[in-house]
Amino acid sequence: MTISPVIAQGWVPQWPVALRVKAFLSTRQGGVSLAPWQSLNLGDHVGDLPAHVATNRGRLAQTLGAAPVFLQQVHGNEVLDIDATTAPGLTADACWTSQPGVACTIMVADCLPVLFTEPSGTWVAAAHAGWRGLAGLGAPRGQGVLEATLARCLRSSETPGLRPGDIQVWLGPCIGPQAFEVGPEVRDAFCATDPEAETAFTPYRASHYWADLALLARLRLRRAGVISIYGNDSAPIWCTHQQESLFFSHRRDAAKLGSTGRMAACIWLDRG
Repeated sequence: MTISPVIAQGWVPQWPVALRVKAFLSTRQGGVSLAPWQSLNLGDHVGDLPAHVATNRGRLAQTLGAAPVFLQQVHGNEVLDIDATTAPGLTADACWTSQPGVACTIMVADCLPVLFTEPSGTWVAAAHAGWRGLAGLGAPRGQGVLEATLARCLRSSETPGLRPGDIQVWLGPCIGPQAFEVGPEVRDAFCATDPEAETAFTPYRASHYWADLALLARLRLRRAGVISIYGNDSAPIWCTHQQESLFFSHRRDAAKLGSTGRMAACIWLDRG
């Protein structure tokens, strides 16, 4: 396991990155929101009281010692460059920065958060990978949010000559392969561009499958040339659906409780 719980509110990824690269994953613990958003809900679009969300986001910023930039995520593949002047709530599903003290921030509650950096720590990036964004629906064939984020990273003027094999990636928790039931349209969206993706789908019932979202992400990253991939290995500890005391899960909670909260995965460069 490559994660380490260090405080009640979240986890610090354990991966071999530059010292100035910092990362953090919030859990559902340590906030002020009431059920069904109990307690560290960071989503301002799920019906929670705005004052509670503001308090929770303030606690997150205090924990980070950096300014989290929240996006309006739409399951697309838009990548936004951010800095200290970036307004919150801009539409994108990934972001990139080279400015210290600004945290690329992705909200999740079953989708996969993906963090990016490179060995010298000159920039960081983060992506929101639900199955639609991961598959690249509506984008050029086979070009999803991970490919778009990787392309932005490789265009960095701070790291000329950077290759995909140089980039370091961390996969956070998501709905796991024993809980993510999908129909044939999801399987087809991946297998149409990559026959190897079939290994991420296990037949379940009446043309439905269990899908391994983290494995699908690893396969796409490897196809793109990324070899340094850490974090989520599809084990139950990473499953947002199964780990109810730690994680919000849209699939588990929304139908039963009417709504659920959002965690955040953040990555930033230390000001020091």
